[in-house]
Amino acid sequence: MKTIQPDDRARAALRGKTVAVIGYGNQGHAHAMNLRDSGHRVLVGQRFDSPRFDAAQRDGFEPASARDAAAAADLVILALPDESMPNAWSSEIAPALRPASAIGLIHGLNIRFGWIDPPPTHDVLMVAPKGPGRLVRSAFADGRGIPAMIAVHRNATGRARDLAVAWACGIGADRAAIIETTFAEECEADLFGEQAVLCGGVIELMKAGFETLVHAGYPPELAYFECVHEVRQIVDLVCDEGLAGMRRRISNTAEYGGLTRGPRIVSAEVRAAMRAVLDEIRSGRFAAEWRAEAERGMSTMAKLAEAEQASAVEAAGGIVRGWITGAPAAPQLK
Repeated sequence: MKTIQPDDRARAALRGKTVAVIGYGNQGHAHAMNLRDSGHRVLVGQRFDSPRFDAAQRDGFEPASARDAAAAADLVILALPDESMPNAWSSEIAPALRPASAIGLIHGLNIRFGWIDPPPTHDVLMVAPKGPGRLVRSAFADGRGIPAMIAVHRNATGRARDLAVAWACGIGADRAAIIETTFAEECEADLFGEQAVLCGGVIELMKAGFETLVHAGYPPELAYFECVHEVRQIVDLVCDEGLAGMRRRISNTAEYGGLTRGPRIVSAEVRAAMRAVLDEIRSGRFAAEWRAEAERGMSTMAKLAEAEQASAVEAAGGIVRGWITGAPAAPQLK
């Protein structure tokens, strides 16, 4: 992988063009506002019956239907949820495309697994910020940027890469880093990071640590502090100074205990499970499972989320966060 230093030609690739951002959610609102504030003409495509329609209006846009926004744009950025994109693409966006308009995505899943298949005459490119939309927006507003991955799936016009670079610059990524990759690499690594570490592995590790202490008789609030709350402090140190820098900032006791006991927790069996998760992603098995779940109305996901919300770790977290913020005390755990 390599970082890109944008030249003047690439930066100018969106000059005089109209950008449509379809979907005004987590990433869509940040891309639309940052591109507009960078001097580009931006249209927002958003359903009229959605709360995000009102949010777009409050932010100074005049949202239109996805069909109308796509029909007026030179670059159509698909910022819809992964599971919603195929239907919106086939029913509203694809029929309205201009002959030479480019298709932009913020995540590679729909292209990587063939959920949508743009015509061969259109450029297909991606800008994927490495952070949630609220940080993409707040960093831009503060004069900073969030690193972003760019990729080209189809270069029909010969200018797709320049368009991706210009788009990345427009959201402020050039203030941090623009990194070139492929749709497959971004999609597969992103899904793996979410499932095995960020939204899966780390969360389950925190829950397991909390439950171990509570079952051994320790107060739930103390267990929450030790196994959940303080995770942020360690992650911040790692992000700022790396693993070695983090080790230097903690006590010798913590460093020795972590270095000697950590590998016992993330054992060979855990690493094998991670490889199995990656195999499911790369083979398309996870994508097929997720699409089927979405088509069923996401009932399994709702049940799992409901159970987690009702867990003891969530109750303890509510109490601890109330202590920290000074909010009214939550009911004490029994």
